[in-house]
Amino acid sequence: MNKQLLKPITPLISLSRSRGYKPPGGIRYPGGITFYPRHPNHKDPEYTPTKLFRVEQIKSSKFHPWWEKKILEELKVDMFQSKVAIVKNIPEMNAKLWKVKHLIKVTPITFPYGEPKEEDIKYTKLRENGECIVTKTLQPNEKQLEALESFEKNPRKMDSETIKRDTRFKWNNAFTGGF
Repeated sequence: MNKQLLKPITPLISLSRSRGYKPPGGIRYPGGITFYPRHPNHKDPEYTPTKLFRVEQIKSSKFHPWWEKKILEELKVDMFQSKVAIVKNIPEMNAKLWKVKHLIKVTPITFPYGEPKEEDIKYTKLRENGECIVTKTLQPNEKQLEALESFEKNPRKMDSETIKRDTRFKWNNAFTGGF
């Protein structure tokens, strides 16, 4: 017999990358993420992460595993209770959000006019796009208050009775010279 036929057949070497292969030149980020830039002179843009996230449930947890339902209960995001929750941007919370990312919508909360203080909590409004806006009650200007008082005390000012009488006279005598 032919000795070539009796040799064990070697498996074909896979052309695809094996699981253990890691190409050189990756940038390692905290959290176990390695980024491989397209260009060698790649520089990350400056970005400061937000402190809070607005989490909204967009899909029902029905027919999903119990652990996903448990995570939604821990986040206090439930279709029956509340569809929106505010959570901290910490690694533990991000890991939970990652597990239910197909059921929720995560929006970073920004403060365009500065973060609210303790006395501003009553006047804050959180929009759907993640903007937290503080709307305080406006105080009148001192000059405007003085102008209002001088107008009220002006003796040449017409009171409401005089204005009513004058407009009624002009209405009744429209063609005889009321105007």
